[in-house]
Amino acid sequence: MSIAVLTVSDTRGPEDDRSGDTLVDRLTAAGHRLAERALVTDDAALIAAKAEAWIADPAVDVIITTGGTGFTGRDVTPDALEPLFDKRMDGFSIAFHMLSHEKIGTSTIQSRATAGLSGTTFIFVLPGSPGACRDAWDGILATQLDYRHRPCNFVEIMPRLDEHLRRG
Repeated sequence: MSIAVLTVSDTRGPEDDRSGDTLVDRLTAAGHRLAERALVTDDAALIAAKAEAWIADPAVDVIITTGGTGFTGRDVTPDALEPLFDKRMDGFSIAFHMLSHEKIGTSTIQSRATAGLSGTTFIFVLPGSPGACRDAWDGILATQLDYRHRPCNFVEIMPRLDEHLRRG
């Protein structure tokens, strides 16, 4: 699959983006292609614009963001991206919080990790820590983005993702 990685941060740059590095290392090790990698500040318009460009690009199958999922005033990633979802993936948030709870306990409630489908592009919105990115990739995304995973995976449904767009 072709995966774009977006880091959202006011404090990190390309040289110290450990969460983005974690995602890129894992997706390439799994045999996926890095479509593009970008870093934007915690600005809803910039986040949405970058995601919309990738959603419009037929070469991008998946967008994974890291950062901006908390509750502070600058944490706006879910707010910027959820309006772009045609379909929400509520199960992702539940699965992520279950995994996260095993590692950090009740502190998991401080994350608004979310996911959805926009057009034919999967979008996963992860917290900004390398640990959260590892947990999400290793515990959820690695298998769901692998066509060999059974009983089902995202890859096998990709040819039918645009059915909701063709109903007119």
